[in-house]
Amino acid sequence: MKEINNYQRFLSGEYCNYLDAEVLEMIVKTQKCLSVLNDITTTEKERKEILSKMLGSIGIHSSIGYNFTCQCGKHIFIGEKTIINNNCTMMDENHIHIGDRVLIAPNVQFYTATHPIHFEERFVENWDEKSGELFFKTKALPIVVEDNVWIGGGSIILAGVTIGKGSVIGAGSVVTKSIPENSLAVGNPCKVNRRIV
Repeated sequence: MKEINNYQRFLSGEYCNYLDAEVLEMIVKTQKCLSVLNDITTTEKERKEILSKMLGSIGIHSSIGYNFTCQCGKHIFIGEKTIINNNCTMMDENHIHIGDRVLIAPNVQFYTATHPIHFEERFVENWDEKSGELFFKTKALPIVVEDNVWIGGGSIILAGVTIGKGSVIGAGSVVTKSIPENSLAVGNPCKVNRRIV
């Protein structure tokens, strides 16, 4: 049986305190791409080329606004006719899947990473800086935004959340748990206000 590496373990949702060279290299490449992508002198054609190279996938007629930030890039998968407005943050330690015809307003943040609640579990006991490991533990869970969703400005989407198709997330919401399809959900924590029929 093939042994899984720390990168695969991390993507599987296990706690880990080590970043493989593969991940670090991906992050460095992505940061270089972002510096060009967010330069106001970069043409729309160049932006599309950078996004196609940097992301896992991006569908036709989809776009991402300026001041976009992400971690790995390759873990982000965007469908067709999806608009992501300015100042969006996608910390994609795990996969972020965004469907077709999704509207994401400015300043929306996606965080796939999380840490243990108890500090005794969060930090590595007897940590040795020469080990090459981090002194804290992180796990990452995927985020899924299904088709025809609208996410209002300033919302925060947390690890492990799925937003069901046709749903609307009110501006400023903090989405800590999955939202069923065709729901209007608002607040901190975000809760279903009513069904959309």
